[in-house]
Amino acid sequence: MTPLSRRLFLGAVAGSAALGGTAPNALASDADDVTPIGLAEIDVTPDYPVRLSGFGFRRSECEGVTQRIWAKAMAIGDQEQGPVVLITVDNLGVSDELVGDLAARLREKADIGREQIAVSCSHTHTAPMLTGVAPTLFGLPIPPDHQEHIDRYTAELTESLVRVASAALEDRKPARMAWATGQVRFAKNRRTKDGPVDHDLPILVVKDPSGNLRAIYVSYACHSVTLSNNKISGDWAGYAQEQIQQDHPGAVAMVAIGCGADQNPVSGVTGDRVEVAAEQGGQIAAEVRRLLAGELVPLAGAPAVCYGRIELLFDTLPTRAEWEERVKGGGPIGYHAQVQLARLDRGEALQTKISYPIQTFSFGDRLAMVFLPGEVVVDYSLRLKRELGGRRIWVNAYSNDLPCYIPSERVLQEGGYEGGGAMVYFDRPTRLKPGLEQTIVDTVQGQLGAGKPAAT
Repeated sequence: MTPLSRRLFLGAVAGSAALGGTAPNALASDADDVTPIGLAEIDVTPDYPVRLSGFGFRRSECEGVTQRIWAKAMAIGDQEQGPVVLITVDNLGVSDELVGDLAARLREKADIGREQIAVSCSHTHTAPMLTGVAPTLFGLPIPPDHQEHIDRYTAELTESLVRVASAALEDRKPARMAWATGQVRFAKNRRTKDGPVDHDLPILVVKDPSGNLRAIYVSYACHSVTLSNNKISGDWAGYAQEQIQQDHPGAVAMVAIGCGADQNPVSGVTGDRVEVAAEQGGQIAAEVRRLLAGELVPLAGAPAVCYGRIELLFDTLPTRAEWEERVKGGGPIGYHAQVQLARLDRGEALQTKISYPIQTFSFGDRLAMVFLPGEVVVDYSLRLKRELGGRRIWVNAYSNDLPCYIPSERVLQEGGYEGGGAMVYFDRPTRLKPGLEQTIVDTVQGQLGAGKPAAT
């Protein structure tokens, strides 16, 4: 990476700007509400060509940079409280292995556990491919020289995540937090006309004790697929970050994605129409400005943390004869079948399940952040908010791993791309077995406490 891409930007070093027009009670001023919070960001744009992930039709390495991409971190709480680190990354998604490596290195450097680290991705389809994430995406073997660059970038990104998290922990100083939920409406259900959507835009706000804005963390349930060209960018999520930071100089803007697996921008996929992605990012920034001018729910202290793993089972695996028949059809399905047959020929067993980590951060009864891995369909966020109190539930998908699409029972029964067709791009043997939705919901409810009332 270039010296620029290796330069670390601390949120505090950049300075901070006072919030004009903020309601007098937007953040509580009691001393008990002060919490140590640190911020950092690092440019993770490579200075060499690398395959971009997200679209299988791109078979060459990237052809330049439209917009620089970032990893950002927010550390909340002191060592006695047990801090948490929220990380956002401009990428399609990270692997469980990468997050495990990150956690092991942070345990050594900062004495924090895996459960205290949440890594959420913007799911931009114009960021470098990572080792182990959607490895059969292209429907063809990846050339060795291309794979070398993918492996190199994966190692460099892991190192950057260690550095940005460590810097955020070192940057901790007294601050106040609050949150609110707004609405943005450029997402649509891409499976069904007028199908379910989640237009909520939750924001987490950090200020210093004098009221100066230090950070804004937001998420929205929509695919980052406005751009599909072969140049690096953060898509609408990247432009949202840029415009929020332009509106509030000195503040760090972090953007994650909600349960947007079956949600696309109303613009559709536009190729290289950067102005469309910028306009969508502008909608996010405008709603942030509106929310900052109103009442926010104050938070205090490091959240209570819960982390656990469940098993998601695959449905009945195809037989060897079925794999061989699929090979004859060619294309991505044929290539995927070749990969599975090669495993069998080596004497390896095909996958029968996924180890699926679920994580929650709870700020008393005022806010519960849920982190779900994979491409999670919108039914999950709608159901969790309905059953657990929508005014306090914030669901981040694309977090901590990207194993595949995570359909609801409805989507699984309907089938199609999100219901199982996309498994060929993630190197998974078949669709997931029915029953996964209730297992995931029960686990989240168990971590948060079923039936806990919403904040008033």
